[in-house]
Amino acid sequence: MNSKYKVLKFNSEKFENIEDLVSIEEPLEISLKFKEQDKWISQNLSITMRTPGNDEDLVRGFLFNEQIIQSIKDIDSIESYGDKVGQYNIQNKILASLNNSQNVNISKIKKDFLTNSSCGVCGKSSLDALEIIKKNKTNSSEPKITKEIIIQSPNILQKNQSEFSKTGGIHASGLFNSAGELISLREDVGRHNALDKLIGNALINDQLDPKTQFITCSGRLNFELVQKVLMTDIGIMIGVGAPTSLAIDLANKFDMTLIGFVKRESFNIYTNNKKVIVS
Repeated sequence: MNSKYKVLKFNSEKFENIEDLVSIEEPLEISLKFKEQDKWISQNLSITMRTPGNDEDLVRGFLFNEQIIQSIKDIDSIESYGDKVGQYNIQNKILASLNNSQNVNISKIKKDFLTNSSCGVCGKSSLDALEIIKKNKTNSSEPKITKEIIIQSPNILQKNQSEFSKTGGIHASGLFNSAGELISLREDVGRHNALDKLIGNALINDQLDPKTQFITCSGRLNFELVQKVLMTDIGIMIGVGAPTSLAIDLANKFDMTLIGFVKRESFNIYTNNKKVIVS
């Protein structure tokens, strides 16, 4: 989703007035409805800055990646509500009703989340805290992918982005099989939102198969993005940019293969190179 803005552009030693397409960023208020001790409760969970579109996928992925739910089946319904507001006349509120299964983490719901389009949910996690959530490591040897597939995946991701070619200001995450074929893709101004949307879409369409898949993301790879991928049990993550130190430590702890700085003829493998065919 994008909009035209008038800008003054400097190019080749001269200024000119042009119209430029800009990616839209709007707030989304996420609320939950759940039952506790036979009483229905509605509670605001999060406000995130996102690119409007695929909001239901965003909510599914966010709830799963934060381990508020264990399965997509824990969600009864998701619906947008409220008045259409703002410059773009869209609904910026969404409600997820949970089905009260024992898998729903009520204590997580009661924790405040505040997310933005650059860093996601900031300052809430540590390696020790994640170990409480996730016990098992990823598969240490599967799937195996070639160096050619690694180098090609960011190009395939960019070619299939509908918004990037128009605005140049939007991130993407893509789910690939081990043959390098793109299964699904989601875009957003926020890297973490794009990943939540991708995982949410994969969950509702039953597309996840960790032994045969990997995820490629635009931009750098931080702790939170690695954490989200780990929740799916997918053990290979590729990024165009650099990983942070904590992202590397987290990937290493769970046997994830973390690959960054993917260029036309090069890339860096930061953890577990057993899944990369090097011959």
